Amino acid sequence: MGVSCLSVSRALFLLSVARSVIAGPYVLHQTNIGSDFLSNFQWENISDPTNGRVEYVTQETALAENLTYTTSDSFVMRADDTTRLSADGPGRKSNRIKSNEQYNTHVAVFDIRHMPEGCATWPALWEADDTVGTAAGEIDILEGVNDVEPDSVTVHTLGTCTMPSNRTMLGTSLSNDCSSSNEIENGNNGCSVNAPYTSSYGPTFNTYGGGYYAVERTAEFIRVWFWSRNGTNIPSDITSGSGSINTDNWGKPIADFPDTDCDISKVFGDNNIIIDLTFCGNWAGDAFNPAGCPGNCTDYVNNNPSAFSNAYWDFAAARIYLTSSSSSSNSSSSASKSMSATSVSSSQSASGSVSSSSKLEAHASSAVSASYGIMSGQGFMARLFSLPVFIALFVLGCGFMIA
Repeated sequence: MGVSCLSVSRALFLLSVARSVIAGPYVLHQTNIGSDFLSNFQWENISDPTNGRVEYVTQETALAENLTYTTSDSFVMRADDTTRLSADGPGRKSNRIKSNEQYNTHVAVFDIRHMPEGCATWPALWEADDTVGTAAGEIDILEGVNDVEPDSVTVHTLGTCTMPSNRTMLGTSLSNDCSSSNEIENGNNGCSVNAPYTSSYGPTFNTYGGGYYAVERTAEFIRVWFWSRNGTNIPSDITSGSGSINTDNWGKPIADFPDTDCDISKVFGDNNIIIDLTFCGNWAGDAFNPAGCPGNCTDYVNNNPSAFSNAYWDFAAARIYLTSSSSSSNSSSSASKSMSATSVSSSQSASGSVSSSSKLEAHASSAVSASYGIMSGQGFMARLFSLPVFIALFVLGCGFMIA
C-alpha cells in the first residue's frame, strides 16, 4: 500500500508540474494600434438589437464621412454631430465593430483615452457572440448611459448562473442572477457590479484622460480591472504593452465573477470583442429623464446634433493575450481569417464564416483539453478544488494508511 501511494503521489506531482507548463503565462497574441483596428475588426451594418435611435454604418461610410479615422497611435470612432434627423428617417450615424477573431480563455487590455459622453448616449465595450445572443454568454466590460457614473460591469447568460454575494473585488454587487433572455439587451439586469470610482465612466473618465480596462476570462472566473490614467498603481506590464503579463500581480479587480455557482465553460462560448455607440433604446431611453436629461430622448437625438460632439471613442491600443494552450487555436484562426476589413450586412454572412471557423477550432481545442483531463482545469476534480490541494490531501491520506 505504501509503495502504491508513493507512486501515485509522484505521478500527481508530475501532473501538477505538467499542468503548470500547459497553462503557461499569458503571452501577447495581437496588438491593435491605429489602423490595426481597420483590419482586425469588422463593421456591423445592422439594425440595433437594443432598438436605439442609431444607424450603424459600414466601414467605407465611416471612413468617407470621418466617423472613424486613425493615426499612428490612435483609433477614433465617433457619432455624426452635424445632421438634424427627420423623425421618420434613419437614426444618428454611428459605429458598431467586432473583432474578426473569437476568444475563450484570454486577457484583453484596452488603453482608452476617451469614451462617448452626453445625454442619450449608450456606449459599450463588451464581449459576446452577437449571432446567438446570450446563448454564448456576454461580458459588459465598460458600459453605461446618459453620463451616469460609475461603470457597470455586467455578465449575462442564457443558462443558469449565479454569483455569491461576497467576493474578492473592489466594486459593489448590484445583482447576482446572471440569467437573461435570449436576446442581447444590455440594459437587463444580469450579474452587475458598480465600479468603485467615478473616474471609470463618462465625463470624469475623460477629464482624467481615460485609463486602462482589462478583462480576464478562464473556466474558473471572469475578472475586470480598471486603472485611471492618473493612477499611481498601474501595473508596469499594462503601461508598457508587455509581451507577457501576469494578472496575479494586478491586485483586486473591480469585478469578479467566480464559477462557485456558475459553470462558466458551459454557459459561455467563444466570444468576439464588440465596441459600439447607440442612442436611447431599451436602456438609455428609459433612463433618459431620471438621469436629468431634458425632454424626449428620440427628439433630443434628432434635433441636437452638436450635443454629440463628445460622443466618440479614442483607443490608444487594444491588446489580446492568450495562454500557450489557447494560442494555437486562435492563431490558426487568424491565418484563416486574414481578410481585409469588411462590413457585415444584417444577414451576418461574413460573421457566419468567422464564427464557423472559430467554433471548429474550439471543438478541436476542447478535444485536446479533454485528453489532459484534470490538467486542463476542466475535469471534475479540478472544479472541486485545486490540484495542489488534492495532492496534499492524497499524501496525507497515504500517511494515515501507512501508519
